[in-house]
Amino acid sequence: MATLFVDKIDPQSGTTLSLGSSGDTLQATTGTTNNLGISMADQFRLASTLSNPNAADITANLERVDTNGFAKIGTGMTESSGIFTFPSTGLYHVKFVGKVFYNNDYTGIKIFVSTDGTNFVDTAFAESGTTSVNGFTSMVCECFVNVTNTSNFKVKFHAFSMTNASLRGDTSSNYTNFTFIRLGDSQ
Repeated sequence: MATLFVDKIDPQSGTTLSLGSSGDTLQATTGTTNNLGISMADQFRLASTLSNPNAADITANLERVDTNGFAKIGTGMTESSGIFTFPSTGLYHVKFVGKVFYNNDYTGIKIFVSTDGTNFVDTAFAESGTTSVNGFTSMVCECFVNVTNTSNFKVKFHAFSMTNASLRGDTSSNYTNFTFIRLGDSQ
């Protein structure tokens, strides 16, 4: 195996640079910066407990994680009144983890996605609980969002059927959290 040392490789004008062939694996060696992989990863959390929200969008007390060694990759998400905007086009993995205390109640969480900047569609959900006991549970829902336009594609998060339940939040722990990872280019 030979080693090629160069500072930069540019494709011919108007063409695409291809590395490898079908079936090949491209790998950055340990210690190198991998700009070919994940270019954006970010995480927010609910900073304080949301008590008895019934059926409501989560619009307040959201913060970017900032404790226990947290770091993000890239620009990160933009959040305003519970609506999250993507920093660039691409295929994103969106995950919602909800820590719930329920009091004889059925509970759930949802991810809503907008592709036109206005109308949100129920895209992923998780549910838990019972009408006979009290307790804590964690729920997870997740989806892929193929962001082809950063002005129109947005997500928001929703608690439902929580008349006797609380969505746990904390400013120093990720009880209820929201994760965004750009996996690659839009499809």
